[in-house]
Amino acid sequence: MRTGAEAEGLDGEASNASMISGASSPYQPTTEPVQARSLLGGIRCDLEYLRSYLGILKVVEVVLALLGFICIETIMLCSPCGGVYFFEFVSCSAFVVTGVLLFIFSLNLHIKVPHVNWSLTDLVNTGACTLFFFLASLVLACINHGTSAEIAAVVFGFLVTCVYGLNSFLAVRKWRRGDSGQGVTTSSEYTRARTASRGEVEARPELA
Repeated sequence: MRTGAEAEGLDGEASNASMISGASSPYQPTTEPVQARSLLGGIRCDLEYLRSYLGILKVVEVVLALLGFICIETIMLCSPCGGVYFFEFVSCSAFVVTGVLLFIFSLNLHIKVPHVNWSLTDLVNTGACTLFFFLASLVLACINHGTSAEIAAVVFGFLVTCVYGLNSFLAVRKWRRGDSGQGVTTSSEYTRARTASRGEVEARPELA
């Protein structure tokens, strides 16, 4: 028969062994939620960006480019059609590229790719759209058949050219100051994530 002291000693050894095996096991139940939070924490709707002047200008650009594309698509007959096709290509491309950038910035997806200079990428897009929309609108204004759809497309084309031009001017000023909003946000978010992860590892040595 085992004495009470021996039984308590065996129970203590068993509990210690279970604690050691649980700590050394890589399948900790709390590690997966921590990784999920780190992966999905940066994806959120950035209302501050949408309310800023850059966000508002980008929304206006997407809407005007879409309206211009819709107007040019309603033209059924044209001869010559070079101006119509050029404007169609420019408006569709600007709508897609600017819409994708708006989606990326409004959901903070650019934080997931900190190695890309997103401010310079946006500047190149706005500058190229300003130039090509001006050329497409000018060509369509000179070569058209006086239909209401063509006139409306020309109006929307010059309007969105002005908006893209203002956006380019503001983006150049921001880039020259070295005040890249997305870059600062990306750096701060990345630093906070690394600090939080490092603090969690220090608080829980078994994860190291």
